[in-house]
Amino acid sequence: MREGNLEAPTRHPLDWVSEAFYDQASLDQELERVFDICHGCRRCVSLCQAFPTLFDLIDATDDGEVHGVDKKDYASVVDQCYLCDICYVTKCPYVPPHSWNVDFPHLMLRAKAVQFKSGAVSRSERLLSDTDRLGRFAGIPIVTRSVNAINHTKAARAVLESALGVDRRAWLPDFASKTFRGTREPARAAVVTNGATTPGKVAVYATCYVNFNEPGIGHDLLAILDHNDIPYVLTEREQCCGMPLLEQGDLDGVARKKAHNIPVLAELARDGYAILAAIPSCTLMYKQELPLMFPDDGDTQQVMEAMWDPFEYLVARHRDGLLKTDFAKPLGSIAYQVPCHSRVQKIGKKTADMLQLVPGTSVKVTERCSGHAGTFGVKQEFHDVAMKVGKPVFKAMAEAKPDYISSDCQLAGHHIEQGITEAYGSAPELAHPLTLLRRAYGI
Repeated sequence: MREGNLEAPTRHPLDWVSEAFYDQASLDQELERVFDICHGCRRCVSLCQAFPTLFDLIDATDDGEVHGVDKKDYASVVDQCYLCDICYVTKCPYVPPHSWNVDFPHLMLRAKAVQFKSGAVSRSERLLSDTDRLGRFAGIPIVTRSVNAINHTKAARAVLESALGVDRRAWLPDFASKTFRGTREPARAAVVTNGATTPGKVAVYATCYVNFNEPGIGHDLLAILDHNDIPYVLTEREQCCGMPLLEQGDLDGVARKKAHNIPVLAELARDGYAILAAIPSCTLMYKQELPLMFPDDGDTQQVMEAMWDPFEYLVARHRDGLLKTDFAKPLGSIAYQVPCHSRVQKIGKKTADMLQLVPGTSVKVTERCSGHAGTFGVKQEFHDVAMKVGKPVFKAMAEAKPDYISSDCQLAGHHIEQGITEAYGSAPELAHPLTLLRRAYGI
C-alpha cells in the first residue's frame, strides 16, 4: 500500500556530486534503514541473490534483526546487485512517493560508488567495464583473431580466469573483424511523412556491443528502416553509454562519457530525430540514469525525450499507419524474453507486439531476469549465481519447443542459449528480434 497515495512511483535525482553521498557512516545508516524495511517485507526474495544474501545475514544473528549484522557484511549484499531495477519497478511497495522512500537499486549504486572511490574495485573489473578501450584494441585484425581464439580455447580460458576472474565456462562475445560503423551502407532516399505523431527520421546510436561484437544487428535495423522508407543517420561520433561504468560505481567515468555523447545526441534531438539504440541498457541509460544524475542539464533531458527503443518506435509508426506489413516469411514459434532493462522503461511488450504482426508467427513471452546483467554473469565469483537466477527462464523458453529463442538484450540471449544447452543438450536457434523482423520482411 502507498499510504492512500494514488500517485505513480517516481525516482528522485541522484545526489552523486555531494560529499555526503560518499560518507561511509551516512551510507551505513541508510543501508541499515532500508535493509530493515526489506527484512520486514521480503517480497523480493525470488528476484536475485542480493535479497537471499541479506536475509541469510539477518537470520543468522542472535535475535534475527538487522542491527545484529556486521556492517562489513553489507558489501556481500551490494556485490550481488547488478542494478536490474526490477525490485523498484515490480515488487517494492515503499518506493517514492511513499514516506519510507526506498530506492534499493540506487542505494546499491551509491554503495558501489563508495566502493569505487575507496579503490575497492580491482583493475581487472575496471578493464572489463571499459568497452571502448576493449573494442578499439580488439578491432586490430590480428588482435581480433587472437581474442576470438582465446574465447574458444579451454587452456586460454583458464589463463583468462586466473588473470581477470572471467569464469572459464561463461559465454563471451567474439569481436567482429569489421565494426558496424565501418561497414554500414548509405541509406536510401526516403519519402516524406506528414501528420505522424512519431518522428519521421531516425538517428542510430550504434552501441559498443553492436559496433564491436555483432554488427549484423545494426545492419538488420538499418535494413528495416530502409524497407519502411524511414531516413536515418548514424550519430557523428559516440562512446559507450556508460552503463558498464555505472554498474561498477564509476560515476565520474559515467560523467565523462556523458560529456562526449550528450552534445551530439542533443543536437540530433533538436533537429527532430528519433534516437534509436538496439541495446536496452543503452536506451535505459539515456532515458533514466543520466537524467537522474543530471536533472538540471537541459541537453540530457532533451535526449531523454528523443530516445526510443527500436520496437517502441516501430510499433508507434505502425499505430500512425506508416509501417509496412508486407511480410514475406512466417517465423514459426518464438520464445521471447523481455530483458529487465526493457521492462524498466515501461514500454510494454512492444517487441512481441511487433513480431506477432507477422502471419504464421506465435510468440511466447517470458518476463523474468536471465541472470546475466552485463559483466556480472561472466565473473568467476558470480557465474553460478547468474545461471541459477536464469534457470526459470531457461526452463520456460525450452519447454515452449520454439523455432527461435530471442531477447532484445543479446547478452541475455546468449546466456539463455547457454543455459538451455547445458540443461537440455541443445538449444533452438538464437536470433535477435531485429534479425527476426528482417527475415520476416524477406530483405
